[in-house]
Amino acid sequence: MLSANEIRGLYAILPTPAKPGAEHILARDTVDLDETARAVEALIADGCDGLIALGTTGECATLSQEDYDAFVACLVDTTRKRVPLFVGTTALAGYEVARRMRLVSDLGADGTLLGLPMWQPVTVDAAVRYYRELSEGFPALAIMVYANTRAFRFTFPDEFWQAVIEVAPTVVSAKYAQPRDLRGLLRITKGRVNIVPNEMTMARFYAESPETTICCWATAASMGPKPTIALMRAVERGDASSVQRISAALDWANEPIRPIITNPEVFAQFNIQMEKLRITEAGYCNAGSIRSPYAAMPADFAEFSRECGRRWAVLNREMAAGRRLEDFVAETA
Repeated sequence: MLSANEIRGLYAILPTPAKPGAEHILARDTVDLDETARAVEALIADGCDGLIALGTTGECATLSQEDYDAFVACLVDTTRKRVPLFVGTTALAGYEVARRMRLVSDLGADGTLLGLPMWQPVTVDAAVRYYRELSEGFPALAIMVYANTRAFRFTFPDEFWQAVIEVAPTVVSAKYAQPRDLRGLLRITKGRVNIVPNEMTMARFYAESPETTICCWATAASMGPKPTIALMRAVERGDASSVQRISAALDWANEPIRPIITNPEVFAQFNIQMEKLRITEAGYCNAGSIRSPYAAMPADFAEFSRECGRRWAVLNREMAAGRRLEDFVAETA
């Protein structure tokens, strides 16, 4: 099983590519498996250190059982252990989570991105028991806690982490955006859990704790991973100046979606739509239709998302031409 210290580098987050018509609620067989395999091959060839699938962007909550199972099989078959693969298994309740974890484990994924059941909010005791039971049930599968407080209506407080590291040894990482107190969380988890930021918060994590910032997750990698890989490599070599300048270039690309991502309520409503639209617009991966019931998107937000994708395509072209993002940002300021 992967340890906390072995989860390193840039982990690309994949969408679940959809066929035309997948937005209709009666649609079946919605996953574009050919595009899935192509995107996985491209991400690995372009230097990603790991892959994460079936979180929010992966539409884990809207896939049918048949589509979920087919997508997971394609991911595992295509990845072929060349990089670590974490597959999301979150569902409405425990029995379906266990079924998904059994499938993911049996097929040979390295780990699972695991949030809490998505119907009734849980207590701290219930959350700890949940991770303990799944850790005991699947001892070879590394667990990355999906620490999304809004999605799961749970704050992942200190007492949760104090308990879970003692009773769930396969919990070795946590997917965070912005923990309340990074240094405090690191003290509580005692080095047993790799606290993983995304590319938007990487510079802050690195400034606060350079020695523990060894991994990054990025949905943006599905728009072309090389800009986010460049940021991760700057962190790895301890180049604080490049971290800041590359982060500024990524901020330029993300600027159009600020009205969405800076408003928690708006982001919660349009997260999936924003990600799939910008991914497809960038041209690296065809994310396809947005599955029911989340296909609706205000026209201005849709355009913000597409403009973000177009800007990421600019970064990709700059890097393909041999230019450094550290130099690019100075020209766009």
